[in-house]
Amino acid sequence: METTADVELVTAAQRGDRQALADLLAAHLPLVHNVVGRALPERSDVDDVVQETMLRAVERLSDLRDPARFRSWLLTIAIRQVKDRMRARRQALSRQTPLTEYTETPDPDTDIAPHAVDRISRIEERHEFLAAVRWLTTDERHLLALWWQEVNGTLTRTEVADTLAISIAHAGVRIQRMKAQLMLARTVLRACRLRPRCAGLAEAARGWDGGPDPRWFRKLARHVRHCPTCGAAGTHLPVEHHVVAIGLLPASAAHLPELLGTAAAAGKAATGTAPLFDAVRRLAEHLSVKPAAVVATPVVGAVAVLAVTLLPPLAEDDGLAQPLPVPPATGGATSPAVTARPSASPSAAPPTEIFVAADGDDRAAGTRAQPYASLNKAVSVVRPGQTIFLRGGVHRATEPVRIDMDGTADRRITLVNFPGERPTLDASRVAGNEPYLILGADHWTIEGIDIVKAPRDPLVCQSCSHNVFRNLSVHDNGGTGLVLRGAGTSDNQILDSDFHHNTDAAGRDADGLAFRSGSGTGNVVRGCRTFDNVDDGLAIDGFADPVTIDGTWSFGNGINRWDLPEVYGSGHGFDLGDDPTAHVVTRSAAWKNNGHGFTGAGARATHRIERNTAFRNAGDGFAFPSSPAVFRDNLALGNFRHSVLVDDPDAAGNSWNEPGWKTEVIREIDPATAEAPRPADGALPDTDYLTHTNDPRVGAPMKPVR
Repeated sequence: METTADVELVTAAQRGDRQALADLLAAHLPLVHNVVGRALPERSDVDDVVQETMLRAVERLSDLRDPARFRSWLLTIAIRQVKDRMRARRQALSRQTPLTEYTETPDPDTDIAPHAVDRISRIEERHEFLAAVRWLTTDERHLLALWWQEVNGTLTRTEVADTLAISIAHAGVRIQRMKAQLMLARTVLRACRLRPRCAGLAEAARGWDGGPDPRWFRKLARHVRHCPTCGAAGTHLPVEHHVVAIGLLPASAAHLPELLGTAAAAGKAATGTAPLFDAVRRLAEHLSVKPAAVVATPVVGAVAVLAVTLLPPLAEDDGLAQPLPVPPATGGATSPAVTARPSASPSAAPPTEIFVAADGDDRAAGTRAQPYASLNKAVSVVRPGQTIFLRGGVHRATEPVRIDMDGTADRRITLVNFPGERPTLDASRVAGNEPYLILGADHWTIEGIDIVKAPRDPLVCQSCSHNVFRNLSVHDNGGTGLVLRGAGTSDNQILDSDFHHNTDAAGRDADGLAFRSGSGTGNVVRGCRTFDNVDDGLAIDGFADPVTIDGTWSFGNGINRWDLPEVYGSGHGFDLGDDPTAHVVTRSAAWKNNGHGFTGAGARATHRIERNTAFRNAGDGFAFPSSPAVFRDNLALGNFRHSVLVDDPDAAGNSWNEPGWKTEVIREIDPATAEAPRPADGALPDTDYLTHTNDPRVGAPMKPVR
């Protein structure tokens, strides 16, 4: 996210340009304050740590070798200072200051009654979210602080990774784990607040004082994960929704002039002049303005009316979460303060939420009280940063849906089930030969929805990128459950979803999930199940770039379950195609498919096949007769043949390479638990199926992957 102007500013400051140093610190101090404010559990420490960070940046600026990495270098200093402060206090995660809603003069003529319940619910959700942050570990809080800036557009993923000194891919994995922990913490908190409380949870919590102790969190979470009652309490909005809605932290107006003055003194000592003090003084004046004067977000008006008229005032120090945008790091001085003007109409700001209900009306306002009737209507009006909530029940579509509106990296568009409800999109009435829902846009999240009975392909991702498909169930359709195709289909994630019982009329071509003619890097399938489809579970055909498949199960494909005259599908669990592209399959399992468990025919495809299990497939466990793939630590038992590989294959640590592998070593051969419904959190079900008593490094772990 560094610009040419940023690099020039850093270079000039390193050469002794006093004004450049002043502008550089003034432009980046709000970013540092945001990261430190989110990472520290104690507000009283924030200003001190920010000050120490800026002082060290001034002192060490000459040591920075690459000016293009100034932001990540500065944030690395900030994170170190946070760790030092928390180590000194020995009170990691001691408390989290609750959210303050906005204070703005309400319009006396505004009728807020129809929306009061929605707003109260929204505020409670945010309070819950911030309370859950207290349960994260110290490292997770540091990561959350950086990712918060990424979601709100002030950092890039590259800068986050650079700050942590890890790869971009590793940063993505850590962020996903942190988000999963945060969602789990929210579920635990909600379950603890249920009245009456679950008897099992009450027993698990015996002796707990209510504080965010990591040991107690592990104990309570262990119960919640496996308890349907407690797990059901965890239906809530995506993490990204709250991160965007809460926004960024303003620098503390009360202490900022003193803080900046101290940094200015350090700058003056280093450079022998006063422009730094002038620049930071201007920044202090800018940030000390009443937030309403400088904030322009879609929720300001609505929340302000509620906060002022319905809710009691919060504590004076509860201002952490007012979404004051961080000025972009352009190197220039901050803008002068603007005089605040009372909002004439709080409802004038565009909504952040759009609602669709089966009994709605497309002529309505699209609010929770007056929802639209069709997804088509919602898609036609949605804009970046907004969320479309589908209410529960069956939504009977009559025409295809085409999504062309892009979100952005910091303003994603979300299509999601309303919390606590599970909507079904029934496409049985959609005529024609085209797919039902075509996503031709970028930066969308589609989550928590069933898509059924489409005459053709129900869901197609066409030349789309940076999309997330999570917790979907796509089944009983007339085509492949999810197809990703077209040039530029990149950086998409298919997570924790099921694709099953799909068949075309000919009984030939309907897979569970497929990548077809197209290209694009960074596509990942993780934690999914593809089963009981007429053709393959997961198929790749003509896709020019590598796809990663991790922790995914495929079973029962290629079997005639529809009383068709004949079934012609291949019935493979995982078919990597006959192209030279090398794909990656790890920690996955295939069982009882009518074809091979894992297969690929690409003559030059050096696939990476590692820690997978093939069990009782009608075909071969691992069939790669012409692909020079790499095989490590795979398990094959009960198939037609364990493996069919090229001559002199690159294979080691696999069950067919070692003695002592028989069906008797399998702990559980009944797949019922693995094929059971998913738990409330959407993860793969807990099972001992296909786990074994031999070397635990061999074969799929059969555990939820995060």
